[in-house]
Amino acid sequence: MTGQYTLDEFLDGYVEILTDASATGRRLTRQELESRRALGAKAAGSGFGWRALVREHLAASRTAWPTAASPDSVVAVMEQAIDAFADGFERAQRMVIRQEEAARREFIDDLLHGGGDPGHLAARAERFGLRLSRSHAVAVAEGPAKYDETDPVPRQVADAVFARFENRRILFTTKDGRMLCIAPGDQDEVLTHFAKQAHAATEGGQVAIGRPRPGVVGIGHSYEEALNALDVAQRMGYEDPVLRAADLLVFPVLARDRQALMDLVRSTLSPLQQARGGAQPLLDTLTAYFDTGCVAAETARQLSLSVRALTYRLERIHSLTGIDPTDPAHRYTLQTAVIGARLLAWPTRPL
Repeated sequence: MTGQYTLDEFLDGYVEILTDASATGRRLTRQELESRRALGAKAAGSGFGWRALVREHLAASRTAWPTAASPDSVVAVMEQAIDAFADGFERAQRMVIRQEEAARREFIDDLLHGGGDPGHLAARAERFGLRLSRSHAVAVAEGPAKYDETDPVPRQVADAVFARFENRRILFTTKDGRMLCIAPGDQDEVLTHFAKQAHAATEGGQVAIGRPRPGVVGIGHSYEEALNALDVAQRMGYEDPVLRAADLLVFPVLARDRQALMDLVRSTLSPLQQARGGAQPLLDTLTAYFDTGCVAAETARQLSLSVRALTYRLERIHSLTGIDPTDPAHRYTLQTAVIGARLLAWPTRPL
């Protein structure tokens, strides 16, 4: 017995149908088939497994086997009755799954965007394996295609994560075409493993990991940090497979006052547009120069230039902007302006 049900309830009328229909070899009537489907649907929510339900039907068939009927007739009735029962069972299960999935998607949206009552959200979280009293961090994986949970790539990544961390309180999902993994903040190994699996499964996709944050709203904050890290990587041309929001905090700070950043880029770098070929070649030169730690030989190698040609470009930048990129006293302003230009997609996008 499971809960308020017994297995016998789901065989109501089965023996009578078996005896009557097999005696004449007739097919089951529409009413008889619907009665089986209704019982199958009821059984889907009873807690009994499918194997136990089929076993009970077979046991009842063996006990009440109509000896006067041909074996073929009996088996044919059994097949029709159990098939109709299975149809009702599967339909009800699909409905339950759709309802569960809808509830799960609603919970995830509320969790990531801070919707709903915090107390109610925490209670719902237990149902999906999370304890919101703890700190959590969110990792977001973005690949060349958009994914949902039915696609092979997310299933492969989820299987790999849960195979290794099956007893952890982890939530895996997809949202807006990306894969997400939410894990307790003190279990960085979970998100690291997720990042490794997602990068491999997407054949080079990037994964961003937000900082661990406490409480009900913490997951939403960590998620936004991960999304911002992906956006920064795209704007800045970073190709690292794993990005950590904690390592990129300077960029949201710079971008927070967009008007001030635009003014800095405009006042500092707009003179570069007077150069032959426009500002982009000189901006690329500055980007490479700062990325190499201002090592001229390495910068020249990356740009496929001679050191002499690089020196000429740096002197041209000094002449146009009035700021010497080789002078440590002036370098910070120029480097900040270059970072701002990359964040603002200047000069491709006018300020």
